[in-house]
Amino acid sequence: MKIYTKKGDQGSTGLIGGTRVSKGDVRIEAYGTVDELNSYIGLISTLDINVLYVSQLQEIQDRLFTIGSHLAADPEKSKMQLPDLLESDVEKLEHWMDVMDEALPPLTAFILPGGHAISAHAHVARCICRRAERMAVTLDELEGVEALVLTYLNRLSDYLFVLSRKLSLDKGAQEHTWTPRH
Repeated sequence: MKIYTKKGDQGSTGLIGGTRVSKGDVRIEAYGTVDELNSYIGLISTLDINVLYVSQLQEIQDRLFTIGSHLAADPEKSKMQLPDLLESDVEKLEHWMDVMDEALPPLTAFILPGGHAISAHAHVARCICRRAERMAVTLDELEGVEALVLTYLNRLSDYLFVLSRKLSLDKGAQEHTWTPRH
């Protein structure tokens, strides 16, 4: 099987189910942004971080492939059995955040993205995740998206924020808080 098909040369692509849509379609933007997030999380998992977080990130990558498949499927024409996303996947993110949060100082102000280069990468992933969530919400408003997809993306951005704080702590980097000018 060749990687190129030449079918998309004119600016369209196929959904699961066979429907062809513009590569600028909101559905393509949504799952493309999830793919971008997945790639960036893959980058973070190659950095010098605790193997526990590598394992969590790899599990998250698997869920993002699941979400991508749901977003890439034509809801009316796809007959393919898609992998499932479960409420327990969201609960797992919450548990992981709760465990990390126990080691972190209380949050009393907005944190400026940065701290350590590794935690800055987690902040970038958080922003990509928020964009993926916004695109999925837009798609939901137009065509409908499974509620659990929206919930998972929302919770994942929270996880990435907490992870960024924990990575700063693990690396001994100081968090910088935002102090508004008056």
